[in-house]
Amino acid sequence: MNSKEILDHLIGFPTISAESNLDLIEWVEEYLRDLGFSLWRIEDPTGKKAGLFARIGPDQPGGMMLSAHSDVVPVSGQDWSHQPFRLRESGGRLFGRGTADMKGFFACMLRAAAAASKARLQEPLKLVVSYDEEVGCKGIAEMMPALVPLMERPRLCIVGEPTSMQIATGHKGKASYRATCTGEAGHSAMAPLYRNALHLGADFIGALRAIQTALSASGAQDPGYDVPCSTVHAGRMVGGTALNIVPDLCHIDYEIRHLAADPLAPLEARLKEAADRIRHVTIEKTGAYPGLDVDTGSKAVQMLSGLLPAPKLTKVGFGTEAGHFHAAGIPTLVCGPGNMDQGHKPDEFIEISELDACDRMMDRLIGELTG
Repeated sequence: MNSKEILDHLIGFPTISAESNLDLIEWVEEYLRDLGFSLWRIEDPTGKKAGLFARIGPDQPGGMMLSAHSDVVPVSGQDWSHQPFRLRESGGRLFGRGTADMKGFFACMLRAAAAASKARLQEPLKLVVSYDEEVGCKGIAEMMPALVPLMERPRLCIVGEPTSMQIATGHKGKASYRATCTGEAGHSAMAPLYRNALHLGADFIGALRAIQTALSASGAQDPGYDVPCSTVHAGRMVGGTALNIVPDLCHIDYEIRHLAADPLAPLEARLKEAADRIRHVTIEKTGAYPGLDVDTGSKAVQMLSGLLPAPKLTKVGFGTEAGHFHAAGIPTLVCGPGNMDQGHKPDEFIEISELDACDRMMDRLIGELTG
């Protein structure tokens, strides 16, 4: 099968993060097993989802590793002009949920697996398929304890998020939190006598905004990003039961996206100080993934540049699983077909020319492994 045919199969699996991905994983396992790959399934704690590690070639450290996530974002509430889980071709584009983010790369990766199975590999080709990337890179974090002894130090890992086939050497790290503000319920006619949880929440959001202003004005700056500083963002605030009741509880979900030059701990400490100052505010960390910051002169960048006809370096505003691999000591870069501008939207698409460019990179990569 070519990459387009494989992508047709992958899009047909509605692997929204909230649902199981096991049907897709079973299909990929059968595909790779028939090619002669050794396989390891890594289940999530519920047993309803799984990731994969696969290897072909000499049983030794080194080699190259390709990584893709299997989940996609929801389609509910979006106005699609066709079935989102059925691949459609029009005007040199392939439409469907996940075509850009990131089943396009996934398809090219599986095509490369078939090519590797026919080649005389001098080094191994290694593949990683994860789950729950779209909900804060949760799946790869759960998989890493099992993956670390299996991966055996590949020379390069390529995480195939959509970069228009440019080499992304960096992205910000992210951590998410829930602030809980505890007030006192009472009749609104006597509101000043009670502690209003929404008012506490408003004070805390004011503290978030003040920290963001300081980061913009005097925090670390990296011009490689569209937003060059670290950011603090409140995304959801919930509280209160009725207009005539003083609210006794308020929840605020917020995040920090931080540059490598802005360590997370000091930012967390500033927000903890704000919560302590306001009082009756507690903070729970709900998720995190590390950032990525690779030296542009590194061997990894030189190696991947050699697989591309006109390599360009960039940084991306979105997070990826690359930070987890890089933190584990594996030289990792982000490079894949498509553009994130098309991801997460109705009528998501990828240019066929982008798939072709990724296939050519994969062919050069297999050539590298044959020596």
